[in-house]
Amino acid sequence: MPDPTLRTLSVGVQRVRVNSSRCSLALCHLLFVPPYTFAMPLLEAQNLRKSYAGRTVVDGMSLHVERAEIVGLLGRNGAGKTTSFRMTIGMIDADDGRVFFDGRDVTSLPMYQRARLGMGYLSQEPSVFQKLSCEQNLLAILETLPLDRRARKARAAELLERFSLTHKAKHAARTCSGGERRKLEIARALVTEPRLILMDEPFSGVDPIAVEDLQKEIRELADHGIAFLITDHNVQQTLRVCDRAYIIDSGKKFAEGTPKQLINDEMVRRVYLGSLFRGDEFDHLPERAAPAAATADS
Repeated sequence: MPDPTLRTLSVGVQRVRVNSSRCSLALCHLLFVPPYTFAMPLLEAQNLRKSYAGRTVVDGMSLHVERAEIVGLLGRNGAGKTTSFRMTIGMIDADDGRVFFDGRDVTSLPMYQRARLGMGYLSQEPSVFQKLSCEQNLLAILETLPLDRRARKARAAELLERFSLTHKAKHAARTCSGGERRKLEIARALVTEPRLILMDEPFSGVDPIAVEDLQKEIRELADHGIAFLITDHNVQQTLRVCDRAYIIDSGKKFAEGTPKQLINDEMVRRVYLGSLFRGDEFDHLPERAAPAAATADS
């Protein structure tokens, strides 16, 4: 027979059983810790669903991204990854499910309001102003911030230098190579100081050397606290930069793990990767430090 003095207390997302007859007021107070003091993902999508004309495209997809983590979202054409990505950023509405950013429910918020909260987005299509110079591309976004002209110019110069684009400052953006254009787009996204950047096909139309540069930039930004969710058809290059990735199949999460875990998973190889990887491709890559758990005080 259960002890009637035992009580179940909710502690954040955990449940603890204590003996109430021996529990002092001070101890009971400590046990009731508000949920927000526990680490939570920066981004969390829960049970997303989407159908078109009666056909289910995404069926209960869930994912999360920790602070300063680089996460890939991969799958075959028609698997549901693009729809999942677009529901997460707010480009399309989910039929069901929720999206949380830093603990806040943003499911009903449009993209621009999510951006104000710190969700950056880089589209697959070129988004730079082709006729404006690289500097003007940055200044156009900086003008939306409460900065004077000198501060805007200084910030633009800082970003151009950060991405090795100073020599292109006065050149029209249309003269940029694919890699330079991507760097300029990332620089523009950083103007608003996002905590998360969702990247749609960042390696598309970019030469191999430029891809390596982009991967380096992404890692460095993550090391400085920015998280990434990346979807791209280039599986090898996406896994090369990710800390962790999701594989979607038939609108559902099929697998999740580190790049090494995924490429050595027989089922993943059979269903998605095929003979694309040997299994030792990432052995030489240095491990990134795990994203630090954050609390309400961080």
